[in-house]
Amino acid sequence: MRTTFFILILLCFFQNLHSQIQVKGKVWEFRNEKDNIPLEDANVYYAESTVGTTTDVSGNFSIPFRADLKKLVISSVGFRSDTIMANRPNMGNIVLYPIVELEEIILEKRVAPLQKSLFTAQNVVTVNSREMLKAACCNLSESFETNPSVDVNVSDAILGAKQIQMLGLNSPYLMFTQENMPAIRGASQVFGLSFIPGSWIESIQITKGAGSVLNGFESISGHINSELVKPLTDKRFFWNMYANNFERYEFNSRLNYNITDELGFGLNIHGNLRNGYVDENGDSFLDTPLGKQINLMNRWQYMNPENGWVGYVNIQWLSDKKELGQLDFDVDTDRGTTNAWGSEINTSRLDVSAKLGYVFPDLPYQSFGFQTAYSSHLQDSFYGLNLYDIDHQSFYTNLIFNSIIGSTQHKFKTGLSVTYDNFDELVNISVYNRTDSSLGAFLEYTFDNLEGLSFVAGLRADTHNNLGNFLTPRFHLRYSLWDKASLRTSFGRGKRGANIFAENQQLFASSRQLVIDDSQNGNYYDLNPETAWNYGVSFIQKLYLWDRVMDFSIDFYRTTFINQIIVDWENPREISFYNLDGNSYSNSLQVDLNYELLQDFRIRATYKYFDVKVDYNNGTLDKPLQPSNRFFTNLNYETLMNDRGQWRFDFTANWLGSQRLPDTSSNPIEFQQPLRSPSYVLINAQITKVFSKKFEVYIGGENINNFTQDNPILSANDPFGPYFDSTILYGPVLEAAYYAGFRYKI
Repeated sequence: MRTTFFILILLCFFQNLHSQIQVKGKVWEFRNEKDNIPLEDANVYYAESTVGTTTDVSGNFSIPFRADLKKLVISSVGFRSDTIMANRPNMGNIVLYPIVELEEIILEKRVAPLQKSLFTAQNVVTVNSREMLKAACCNLSESFETNPSVDVNVSDAILGAKQIQMLGLNSPYLMFTQENMPAIRGASQVFGLSFIPGSWIESIQITKGAGSVLNGFESISGHINSELVKPLTDKRFFWNMYANNFERYEFNSRLNYNITDELGFGLNIHGNLRNGYVDENGDSFLDTPLGKQINLMNRWQYMNPENGWVGYVNIQWLSDKKELGQLDFDVDTDRGTTNAWGSEINTSRLDVSAKLGYVFPDLPYQSFGFQTAYSSHLQDSFYGLNLYDIDHQSFYTNLIFNSIIGSTQHKFKTGLSVTYDNFDELVNISVYNRTDSSLGAFLEYTFDNLEGLSFVAGLRADTHNNLGNFLTPRFHLRYSLWDKASLRTSFGRGKRGANIFAENQQLFASSRQLVIDDSQNGNYYDLNPETAWNYGVSFIQKLYLWDRVMDFSIDFYRTTFINQIIVDWENPREISFYNLDGNSYSNSLQVDLNYELLQDFRIRATYKYFDVKVDYNNGTLDKPLQPSNRFFTNLNYETLMNDRGQWRFDFTANWLGSQRLPDTSSNPIEFQQPLRSPSYVLINAQITKVFSKKFEVYIGGENINNFTQDNPILSANDPFGPYFDSTILYGPVLEAAYYAGFRYKI
């Protein structure tokens, strides 16, 4: 550490050297005097040299300063080139004019709704709001239906909660943030994805492998950050309605008002109702839960580029109620009895968060930020005769300072973070109380060279009342092999305390007994915390094939657990929780191909291979309910927008290979499942008609090939008997769902 500190001191000493200062600016496409738009993929290079770059989707560029090459050329097909002197760090706004000037000219370029960068050191996939419009996308858990980076599964045959996986690991090993502050964790792990409406989301950033040390130490398989729409830049009014054939109804609205040019106010409203008593397979259980949710968010945004200050305040309140179980279950008369099996889950949640940032006007590369958040999550629930209540109070704050060392090619971020979590849980007659508190410091150094090597090296040190004192290293490297080709590698360590009941609530919907190994005397339900290392390598190539853009990428990640809490359900009579004694790992291989087959007709194809093995008490086994092979394809066609509007067509198919099922061989034969599931295909489709920039309607279907799992609930006719089990779910329970909706915005 002393050596590293000494090196930083030396680099700071040479900060007056300007050989690698970045020259930045923004390129605009001229429309008229007021409505210019950012110009993507414009060429920016030094005259009489090969040193250059291109603008991003927002028209921004950054290029190293060269004292020997002072003239910058900005060019783009169809526009007059411009040559300017690179004599200052910020070139400001640069406007390119069409080669042929007409009285009116309209040039449109569609930005890819799913983007992979060639230049970031981390392996990040950015999903914008246009991608989410390809599906019904009523909440965050449904925002990944057309995105192959993560896998979406239904947790069980009764709760119907959608879970996501990355790199073959369940969602607790992912870090979820909302505008880079912790969002879905602890008590909200199972249902939290349904608490963020899709219409509130502006974009999603998906990072594979170890994330940044700025966001904490818990991330193991990846990091998913959702950015919400901003009051100052959002439409003044947005209204969306949705309904499907199973009596699911959704209402979404956003109201925004700019008090001044710098201060904006937003009110986001979401409501949903699931009112259909659906039992298509005739097992007496609801195929989809009944439910209703009211979700409100008040947002305040302040932004003043002249004085450098920016700030956000969010207040979100949510009430969510779910009823599930047998068709004839009455919560008022049957709760706590064996008249009929049923469940009710009532959740009340309050989130308050604030961000404050300052960018030094004379030093735009230097800034500081302050983040703080508080959440209160109350859940009262029962599953048949099982009780589960949880009260989770959480506090988080983070202070970050950003600057450079010598030039903008050498950047660093450093800061402090404090977290506090208090858990009060009731599991049947057992009470569990726990407090987690931590204080951490982090430092992250970035070397950024678009022409060759870039890397991000981070280290954080934390002191935690239950996890102890520990270090978390993270490293990401990118190397530009040749034109539009990048090779990345990464490694990092993650550590977390598992909330075994909150993260596995679907296990209450069975007659299995809960068994916890208390021999370790650990701080988490007598168990020790989880620790894992993640390693990854990826390659991406963008090129032109037959005059059309093609993206090809391949990545491989391995996660190795030093310690893990094993959820063992190989005995059909019980669920066992114990610490790993042996090996546990996940290998993930993914190959992606994106190509524009014809004008505005695009295909996205992905193959995934997973090798996930765990040493259980009874031997080494493949992870249950995890297909080794998956294939995904998405076809999308959009017509050009004109006076008659626009059409959008979207088709998605997911093929899931065979999955190992938990052992049920000790059950009577009528209550046994096969050793492996069959492979199957899920097909979704949607058609959207855009009548104008203000109004559009859409219709679509999910699981339109109507595949459902046979016998998803064991012993459904005797739910209070010893063989009742709804947890072994490898495929859909709900048959084809058809929906319609509209969006209106001004």
